[in-house]
Amino acid sequence: MKRLEKELNDIKNSQALFTAESVGGDLTHWRAKMAGPKETPYESGTFFLEIKVGEDYPYSPPKIRFTTKIWHPNISSQTGAICLDVLGKEWSPALTIRTALLSIQALLSLPEPDDPQDAEVASMYKSNRPLFLQTAKYWTATFAQETEDKTHEEIVQRIVDMGFEAAQAKSALEKFDWDETRALNSLLG
Repeated sequence: MKRLEKELNDIKNSQALFTAESVGGDLTHWRAKMAGPKETPYESGTFFLEIKVGEDYPYSPPKIRFTTKIWHPNISSQTGAICLDVLGKEWSPALTIRTALLSIQALLSLPEPDDPQDAEVASMYKSNRPLFLQTAKYWTATFAQETEDKTHEEIVQRIVDMGFEAAQAKSALEKFDWDETRALNSLLG
C-alpha cells in the first residue's frame, strides 16, 4: 500500500498530461484522466480510465481500461480494454502505473494496427486512413468531452432519449456501475 500511495502522489505532483485519484479512498482502484495528445485525432478530448491493482502488484501489471469510448486500433471500442505490451508480457515490477499511463498516451500517438485490440478499427486504420481519422475525431468530439462528470439523472436522460424507459435505463446503469457504454450494450443486446 505504501508503494501505491507513493505512486499516486508522484502522478499528482508530475507535469504529465494525466491525473489520477483513488476511488473512494481505495488505493487498489483508481480513476485516471488523460488529455488526448496534440496532433492526433484525440487532441481535443479528455479520456477517463479505470485502474485496478491486484494483490500481487507490482509483480503483475495493473488492469487498466478506458471508460471513455475511443476509436483506436489497440483499444476495444466496446469495453475499453487496451492491447499494450507493458500491461501484459512486458510488465516488470520496476515499472509503475505512471509508466503504464505514459505508455498508453504514447500509444494514442502511435497506434500499432498489426497488434490490434479492435480488428474493425485496425482494418479501417490500414485500409482507409482518412475515414479512420474522421471517425476517431468524431468519437473524440462525441464521447471525450468531460461527459464522465454528468449527473446520474443526465445519463439516464440520454438513454431515455434513445428510446428506453427511465426505469430500464437506471437499472442497466446501476448494474454496470454507471458505465453508459456497457449499460447501453446490455440494453441493445
